[in-house]
Amino acid sequence: MGAHGDHDMGHTVAGWTGTAVATLGSAVTGAALIAGSAPGLWAGAALTALGAVAAWLLHLAGRGKATGPRPPGLRHWRTPDPAGRRGHPDCLGCRIAGRRPGRAAVPAPVAPAPAAGPAAGPARG
Repeated sequence: MGAHGDHDMGHTVAGWTGTAVATLGSAVTGAALIAGSAPGLWAGAALTALGAVAAWLLHLAGRGKATGPRPPGLRHWRTPDPAGRRGHPDCLGCRIAGRRPGRAAVPAPVAPAPAAGPAAGPARG
């Protein structure tokens, strides 16, 4: 169960890694701002962006989680998500990567039948 009882806090390898790298990037940015270092500001911004990319890539590799609570057997932060490589429904990261799980093929629209009326024949006149 863990320290939070039966509540899924969403701790995952993707989440922890992205947070750690982004926090390091924020610290570098702050230190560079105080020191007045433009290259340090760029390095900190790059590290922060790298944290987001790392979390996204790990999520796509199955080390993240879908939106909402997980089943109790998958709540440990190091447990891979079995559906992660196929994609999660309603997940922006999975849609950006081109994964569309559960998407049913949309049938082609059927042309409406002509209205029932008098049989059209050759025009007389």
